[in-house]
Amino acid sequence: METLLLLLLMGTFAGVLTTLSGMGGGMVLLLVLSIAWSPAEALACTAPALLLGNLHRLFLFRSSVAWATIGPFAVAAIPGSLVGGLLVSFAPPTLTRWLLVLMTLLAIARALGWVRLRPRPWAMAPAGSFIGALNGAAGGAGLLVAPLLLALGLSGEAYVASVSACAVAMHFGRIIGYGAGGLFTPHLAGLSLITAAAILSGNFIGRRLRSVSSRIKGNRLEYATLIACVSLALFGIGH
Repeated sequence: METLLLLLLMGTFAGVLTTLSGMGGGMVLLLVLSIAWSPAEALACTAPALLLGNLHRLFLFRSSVAWATIGPFAVAAIPGSLVGGLLVSFAPPTLTRWLLVLMTLLAIARALGWVRLRPRPWAMAPAGSFIGALNGAAGGAGLLVAPLLLALGLSGEAYVASVSACAVAMHFGRIIGYGAGGLFTPHLAGLSLITAAAILSGNFIGRRLRSVSSRIKGNRLEYATLIACVSLALFGIGH
């Protein structure tokens, strides 16, 4: 019962947060579950749920996707995520947990301006492969995809929709990798479906709240999310 309640609450929160800000919900969900379970189990459980959640968000904002901008990234992200998913299937839990921390710290460094993402159009495919591999191995690559697309000038619903399209490609690739590595079990599949249902409800709530969130400075929400992520990641190391 406690596990079910955790998945429902965190899945709903993840859907709301990502629909409002375009990033962060999946990372918070993953980090919370990685404290309760092993990192590999958390990655395997969240991947199908986040795929369905992003597919739903993509459907809601389908008319706003900037396909011409994100196409090369999304195509390259699939094989990259597959390779990352295969690697995590055989990596020791401690290594995967440290990768979660490093991904979060990298996102913090980007937000503080220490790491700048100023992509050129020709670099979108290599960026997709690299970020996709990170997503497969440690999750949370949405924290890097979001600023990448912001740097390309996307905003509003075009930004949220395009982040979701990129996330769909990455989650699809890593699910194949996790399956090939033997991470999925019927029990985890059932838990993932419950999480997916919660994320979908969060998406609807987040869409209704977008008019309210537009009055809040976007960077405040982003920084609050990043602080929560790094706190959870560091707590997971000491857990």
